[in-house]
Amino acid sequence: MKTKNIALVAGGFTGEYEVSINSAKNIEANLNADKYKVYIVLINRDRWFYESDSGSIDINKNDFSLTLSGEKTKFDLAFITIHGTPGEDGKLQGYFDILGIPYNTCDATTSAVTMNKTFTKTLVAGIHGLHTARSLILFERDMHDVTIIAATLKFPLFIKPNNGGSSVGMSKVYKAAGLPDAIKKAFGEDDQILVEEFIKGREFSVGVARLHGAIKVLPVTEIISSKDFFDYEAKYSPGISEEITPADLPRAKNQEIAEIVTEIYLRLNCKGMVRIDFILLEGTNDFYFIEVNTTPGQSAASLIPQQVRAAGLSLMEFYGDLIEGAIGH
Repeated sequence: MKTKNIALVAGGFTGEYEVSINSAKNIEANLNADKYKVYIVLINRDRWFYESDSGSIDINKNDFSLTLSGEKTKFDLAFITIHGTPGEDGKLQGYFDILGIPYNTCDATTSAVTMNKTFTKTLVAGIHGLHTARSLILFERDMHDVTIIAATLKFPLFIKPNNGGSSVGMSKVYKAAGLPDAIKKAFGEDDQILVEEFIKGREFSVGVARLHGAIKVLPVTEIISSKDFFDYEAKYSPGISEEITPADLPRAKNQEIAEIVTEIYLRLNCKGMVRIDFILLEGTNDFYFIEVNTTPGQSAASLIPQQVRAAGLSLMEFYGDLIEGAIGH
């Protein structure tokens, strides 16, 4: 059996560069070496390269190939594990589409749309059982009248970059006086921001993947943060948040969640694996959609690997199924 050449594409242009590299290392450790020859390809603003034993070698961007010891290596699949731009927002997907190289993620359109929280909320609105928080979108070039925001939405409010991943630049504001600083902070990350009503309840995250042609919903994780909300620090600092997989939920609620997230996956035309974050509203347990992550973290402690293990699957089997599904598509 011929081994397939897999480019594990990591790095990116955001503050999550190192997180992405951790994801790539964990994926590499869980790929079947008999089936796949893995090359971690790092992308930053200056260069695209492969770190070989004898030093770093630049990727030929004309055909996404690598020349090692005078021999040209082409890839059977690009496994994109960049969080944020250019791997989560459709840019690399468009590039690989042009070159005809299969990849593991959603396509360029879905990747671009789901990076925009407002567009995504509009598309999933109307799914049976799904609710979204009331919100406003602000653009940097426009005037931002704090009194209009305060009159339109109920405090507390979340202010966050509309296109950001990983909760960078996010604030929770309890009264109008806190809005200007929070707006400035979010505009430091993006030129459009979302101001959203706070939904009080339990916070959850669930992985959804197409395996062997069928959509599989993984066990749900509940996130209990000791901080006021699940921000970047809570996400990546040990001990700040507790993650319970599988979450303590009645079977009927798990079934309802599975139906809603499957419909989200289908409606957004997702491919491969995604992670959907949501809140169950205090008192009613209504499902409030937060966002879809199309290149979710894959380090050993990340949510999807936790959920794969809880489902009784091996990561080797899971990643292998994603690769074969993408190549055979």
